[in-house]
Amino acid sequence: MLTNDHGICIRAVDYSETSQVVTFFARQTGKVPVIAKGAKRQKSSFGGPIEIFSYGDIVFSDSGRDKLATLAEFEPLAGMVNYPVLSADIFALNACLLAAELVNALVNDYDPHPGLFDSLLQFIHDASQERSSNDEHRKILANLIVFQQVLLTEIGLCPVLDYCVNCRNRFDSRWPETYFSNNARGLICRDCQGAFPDKIRLTAESAKCLSDSKLLASASQNTLKNVEDILIRYITDMLGRPPRMAKYILNV
Repeated sequence: MLTNDHGICIRAVDYSETSQVVTFFARQTGKVPVIAKGAKRQKSSFGGPIEIFSYGDIVFSDSGRDKLATLAEFEPLAGMVNYPVLSADIFALNACLLAAELVNALVNDYDPHPGLFDSLLQFIHDASQERSSNDEHRKILANLIVFQQVLLTEIGLCPVLDYCVNCRNRFDSRWPETYFSNNARGLICRDCQGAFPDKIRLTAESAKCLSDSKLLASASQNTLKNVEDILIRYITDMLGRPPRMAKYILNV
């Protein structure tokens, strides 16, 4: 059975001298690992090796979810990713690689998330259009945080960010102290924080940005890094290991 979809490559590894194993995140199908036979040959029907972030129309034959699907066709669509800009800006590249890594790690095979697909494609598109500068990197980091929140919401694992998980009091920017707990899976107020030894105290600005993503666009670089650190800690706790690309985002 052949399946047609739109897909973006989130991982590609060599399988043999001529073939690749490629993981596509497809809009209607979800995450699909496929074998692209002959992709590395000079006269490949795919136009050459399939690279990370390649986006286009895919046709694949699914022989059962316990086996790799076989890629039958891949027709790249131009204009979605500015590869020269992305390759020249290491921060933008690393941010996109982290986004792809998180989708690969957190989304199950054949579990479709059209909204998440659109968000990933938009994030990579925007990151690859930006010029290398501190302000543009701040925008990319803000967009990365928003994308991660969309990802966590889509898979049903978004932390509680609008009220105290313990007492259920709604978050207020006038809270004298705000904490985040991985064990509690969300925000903790000052009165409840004693019950959660793993808590991390948030700055006032970070707490506001976590509870209202619209504030991220105008947040400072330090605030964004603090928010990203909280999310990476949370994701690390879920995965049981830190995302490989996270250190390249936080250590800048």
